[in-house]
Amino acid sequence: MTLAPVENLPAEQDDVTDALMRAVTVEFQQFMSWDGEDRQLVFPRDHPLLGGPECLVTGCDKVVFHTKDHGLCVGCAKRLKASGQSFEEFVSTVKRHWRSIGVADCRVPECGRPSKTSRVGLCSAHLGQKKSLGLPVEEFICHPSVKALPGFGPCEVASCPRSRDGHSRRYCMAHYQRRLLEISKGSTLDEETWRLTTPAIAQAGRVSLLGLPDRVVAEILYGLQERVAAGIRHKDHHIRPFCDLLRSRQVGSLAELDLSGLGRMNAALAKGFLKHVMRWGMSPETERHKDTWDGAAFGMTGYLHFEKISQPWLRRAAQDWAVDDAPRRRGTNPRGAMQTQINCIVRLSDSLRLNRPDQGTDPRRLGRDDIVAFLNRMRYLVQRGEVAAARHVVDVRHLRRMLSRMRSLGLTQPGQPLHGLSEQFTLRPEDIPDDPEDTDAGRDLPLEVMRQLCDHLDTLGAGDPQARTAVELLMDTGRRPDEICKLPFDCLERDGDGEPVLVYDNRKAFRNGRRLPIAKATAALVVEQQQCVRDRFPKAPAKDLVLMPSPVANPHGTKSLTASWLGDRHRGWVDSLPDFLVPTVVEVAGARVTKMLPFDKAKIFPYAYRHTYAQRHADAGVPVDALRILMDHRQLDTTQRYYRVSEKRQREAVDRVTAMQFDRRGNRVWRQAKVVLDAEHARRAIGETQVPYGTCTEPSNVAAGGQDCPVRFRCVGCSHFRTDVSYLPDLEAYLADLLRNRERLAAFTDADDWAKGEAMPSDDEISRVRRLVKRVREELGDLTDEDRAQIQQAVTVVRRTRAGAVSLGMPTVRQPRPDLRPGRTS
Repeated sequence: MTLAPVENLPAEQDDVTDALMRAVTVEFQQFMSWDGEDRQLVFPRDHPLLGGPECLVTGCDKVVFHTKDHGLCVGCAKRLKASGQSFEEFVSTVKRHWRSIGVADCRVPECGRPSKTSRVGLCSAHLGQKKSLGLPVEEFICHPSVKALPGFGPCEVASCPRSRDGHSRRYCMAHYQRRLLEISKGSTLDEETWRLTTPAIAQAGRVSLLGLPDRVVAEILYGLQERVAAGIRHKDHHIRPFCDLLRSRQVGSLAELDLSGLGRMNAALAKGFLKHVMRWGMSPETERHKDTWDGAAFGMTGYLHFEKISQPWLRRAAQDWAVDDAPRRRGTNPRGAMQTQINCIVRLSDSLRLNRPDQGTDPRRLGRDDIVAFLNRMRYLVQRGEVAAARHVVDVRHLRRMLSRMRSLGLTQPGQPLHGLSEQFTLRPEDIPDDPEDTDAGRDLPLEVMRQLCDHLDTLGAGDPQARTAVELLMDTGRRPDEICKLPFDCLERDGDGEPVLVYDNRKAFRNGRRLPIAKATAALVVEQQQCVRDRFPKAPAKDLVLMPSPVANPHGTKSLTASWLGDRHRGWVDSLPDFLVPTVVEVAGARVTKMLPFDKAKIFPYAYRHTYAQRHADAGVPVDALRILMDHRQLDTTQRYYRVSEKRQREAVDRVTAMQFDRRGNRVWRQAKVVLDAEHARRAIGETQVPYGTCTEPSNVAAGGQDCPVRFRCVGCSHFRTDVSYLPDLEAYLADLLRNRERLAAFTDADDWAKGEAMPSDDEISRVRRLVKRVREELGDLTDEDRAQIQQAVTVVRRTRAGAVSLGMPTVRQPRPDLRPGRTS
């Protein structure tokens, strides 16, 4: 076969080539030892991204590729394995017995011919002359009869920087031998094509760009410069095969390269170089008229896709909306939220295309009927399960807001994409469907799930210790994943009392330097991570380091982990764990029973730890205004969305605690009949009132809201009094308070006997409360560990949802401060 060389590029492409070469800085060219004549890239050995340490074997100048080889190159690592020697013995005794790669010039001054061998360092002619004179090399090169000889010219292989081996040969010795070998194997490739496409002779630390078009050379140099600036690692043994591929396919630009069938590394390099080439000269003005936007033009990562919007007028309107919306977006990367709203326009476009004869290409013909058709299609997609009910609500809400915004931007004026669009083509408030009933308590994780996750943290740490630390900080602090990933190195401080405080940036709300009190165990995590970072980057200034450095493209420790990287590691870890069994109430033969069923692993994701943090503190009785500060929310309504108790969850909790209900004498009063069970929920609402340490069912007192007790709130002596296991902490505190008051009154001498007698707690009341507490404890002690854990969880829910506190001059009990996570102490 014959392959013609690449022709000269068109004038406009030559302009691009010149501009790209001007964009390659002089510093980078000097750094890579670039010369426009010999076109050789020289990779610095001491650079953390482009080079690597030399092999520890004396005389071996090869680069160490893998840390697993303990400082040896690939060849020496294989020899060590085959030798059976210890590492220290091998390094101290082995001698280099392999030939070096590369050709040096003849040692005779100004001689233009290559040396025959690296050991002698003389060309063939001078080597023969040396033998005839019988002199050592050092004396030979200084002998008066030794003259410099002219070279034979460059090797005719396009990629080769070497000289020809003689007058009669067109190639260097290595390519001459390679050509003979290929002919002996029956190669049918004509010699001209072979000269254009065959690779250069590989040499460690060097890559030849000879034989490539100027445009491709400019693209590689500029792309390599930008990727190195971004902290991406490149090795010569990665770039060399990529250049050989480009040479073999004789492409005039990287854009012409067919990526199908390429290996992973070559495909990654092609995409990476081309991405930076395409971004050269890019701006919002040049990008906004494309169907797919590179988010880098708008300060984002990733791409915004408009190509699925079928109607040109609707696509342009969506683009105009996006141009206006992009600068007002908050957060480190708002592309995802914007694409979600663009997808709403895509659904509207699909509806117009499917329901209108003209496929919606003329906005002047659209009206209310098309909006109704869209709403019906959304309901249809929800019914088929293609769209979630919650997504249905969000999409319709987003679309209504976007259409309104497009009108306010003036896109319906003459010359604009929505000119002629009817006022009836809009979504009304009543078109937005109701939110689906949320039967879950936010997105917090059950206690059983958190316990199992904490028990398996070692498996996450075994694969990636930094991922484990990040997950533990998410659990302990309730911060957003992006806030943990972006923590600075010096994020740990102390308050006035010497207690640890986490300093972080609330990037979502643009509030930096936020302070969160943390436990000492959490602070120890931070200190341990700081030491790991310091060990990894010992020379980097602390002010430039981050606490969670990225494991890739990060030679100086200044680049943080991404939330997506952490999410991927977390998902893989969760999926590898056994099923999470949680108590779930189900109906069996008409009866509600509790069974241990698997928890949906899809609900276990990094942001769920933030909801769990909020729920944990709410369960512990932390006031909502204090929780708002802990969550760093501006508005109380935002905090309240992070925790709540649904009717289903509250009903299940009531079922459990009322199953352990006691009267004033400590007798169980719960009846197992289902009709009584159903009536209990109504009775809690209208047939009883809350009193200290339980409930009262006396009708007149219930009617008075608990303020008409004939026995002056001596509830434990009344037959209308009921209590349950959820009041146990209050009963215990009341008993302790009675005993304490009795001792204080007995020691008090400045009061009359009748006053002390009236104030003295009676022995009967103390005995009744003590017996009641003992009875409840005994019932709890008879339960299995699993049942006891379920009761404790139900108690937490019931205590939090109980109506306002009863204040009748009786002692109160504050909820205990929650552990930062199950099984962990502060």
